[in-house]
Amino acid sequence: MRARPLAVAAGSFAAAALTLAAVPAHAAGADGAQLSVLHGVPDLTVDVWVNGERTLDDFAPSTLAGPLDLPAGTYTVAITAADAADASATAVGPVDLALEAGGNYTAVAHLDASGNPTATLFTNDTTPTAAGQGRLTVRHVAAAPGVDVLAGGQAVVSNLTNPAEQTLDLPAGTVSASVVATGTTEPALLGPADVTVAEGAHTIVYAWGSATAQPATLALATQVVEGLHSSPSGVQAGQAGLVADDATQPWLLAAGALALLGAGALALLGAGALALTRRTAVASAKGDR
Repeated sequence: MRARPLAVAAGSFAAAALTLAAVPAHAAGADGAQLSVLHGVPDLTVDVWVNGERTLDDFAPSTLAGPLDLPAGTYTVAITAADAADASATAVGPVDLALEAGGNYTAVAHLDASGNPTATLFTNDTTPTAAGQGRLTVRHVAAAPGVDVLAGGQAVVSNLTNPAEQTLDLPAGTVSASVVATGTTEPALLGPADVTVAEGAHTIVYAWGSATAQPATLALATQVVEGLHSSPSGVQAGQAGLVADDATQPWLLAAGALALLGAGALALLGAGALALTRRTAVASAKGDR
């Protein structure tokens, strides 16, 4: 998984938003990409334009849109103040954003560590998780110094800085976590909060807002990317040896054997019936003579 800060602030945020109206939803496939967008800039409402057309009006902070299935390709977008008459007076852009086939992305408009608006395009890890496990990612997109994430009083994520992320694969369940300044255990900047880690899903938690604003605007946002289950052959059985690879599972072999036996029996019955019919016809002919 990787994060790519964009050269133009909020460019990826705008590009993500464009798909809400510009691209019809369609089934995701190898030739398409999935895109979500999180608005994590406090007190900033914007409009998003694509090729001179307004595609998202009054997009507000704390909003998470998507996932959207769209063709891979390059999109040209611009961002303006809310309710602008047109896209001629752009605050950002126009910019081009390329999305690769098969990729799963989240574009986040947020504050950098100094409190300036910026944007980061994250690539979400969609590789399969092990049976019974889920994936948890923490992303720091807040105007705040480095942080630790505590679970059970212990740091499970250390010195996470804006706009970095850290990912863990964990047994499915509920994690009670809090966010503190690096190297401390209190006071909590955020939390404690219960986060559900679901089997076969990628739960992404964003710390966004500002720790220096008066009052502070720090908050959490959560995104869930589903469909990360392992293949059926990877599912653990209650007893060892009862589940094998799909190609060699005993019930499949048995079913195949029964099918072969059934086909053989039908062939034998058919041959027998044909022979009986022929014998009957011969006997009938002799009787007529």
